[in-house]
Amino acid sequence: MRVLLTGASGFIGRHILFALLQQNIQVVTVGRTHVAKSFKHINLDILSATDFVPLFREAQATHLLHLAWHTEHGEYWTSPLNLRWLEATVRLVEASCAANIHHVMVAGSCAEYDWTSGYCREDVTPLNPTTLYGVAKDATHNLVLAVCARHQVPCAWTRIFWAYGDGESNKKLVPSLIEFFQGRRAPFAINATIYRDFLHVSDIAQGFIKILTLGASGVYNVCSGEPTRLSEVVTTLAFLLGSDPEQILELTKERRDEPKMLIGESMKLQELGWKPILSLTQGLEKELRKE
Repeated sequence: MRVLLTGASGFIGRHILFALLQQNIQVVTVGRTHVAKSFKHINLDILSATDFVPLFREAQATHLLHLAWHTEHGEYWTSPLNLRWLEATVRLVEASCAANIHHVMVAGSCAEYDWTSGYCREDVTPLNPTTLYGVAKDATHNLVLAVCARHQVPCAWTRIFWAYGDGESNKKLVPSLIEFFQGRRAPFAINATIYRDFLHVSDIAQGFIKILTLGASGVYNVCSGEPTRLSEVVTTLAFLLGSDPEQILELTKERRDEPKMLIGESMKLQELGWKPILSLTQGLEKELRKE
């Protein structure tokens, strides 16, 4: 197995790259940023590339694992770059199939689902994205599956829920709370009453590796399957850092545009032999050890 990996310099990509190397899987990364010198890297701006044939000729990969996308916090929901990534992703997959790749795997998002459903199950819960990001991911999913079906190449599409862990933007919830309870940030309001599906990024990486190494096809939620109230994240971190959670909880601000619950079911992935290793508390403790 020789994997061509895009997005290796990103938050989730770095962990997947590490997991691949731990499994002694040959990796070729592609993109504008070379993460390390211990493996082959092809310098290429995927959005600007007009022809991916030379990429696959040089990579000599058997598998494509495509993670790259615009993920800048606060921007990606509405960014027009979503449309450019849609087009580039489809062309990349088309080129991979033409190069006789054995297996294609692409990262999607829980933003593809109808969030009014609350509980999201693959192939059952309606897809009704309400953001440009979600619409672009859903359209990419349909086009990628059609391309792979035409070439008879197995394809796996993953829908990631609330990832947290080492390398996450400090604008996201967990890093922001850590900074506050350590006295490095002003207090801020959150909607502490809603439920979300949190999964440590190391467990997400292992889910990807399981799908990839088994050559599985279809759609897979990569999530914990456990509803976690945001107030629980606050109180757990406050306890671990010896601080008062009420400093945040008393600022709770409910928003009507946020679904009360958004949880995924991960039974399909668990049936492949994967299960999360870290509980929420264990995952948060792991992050604090890095501080």
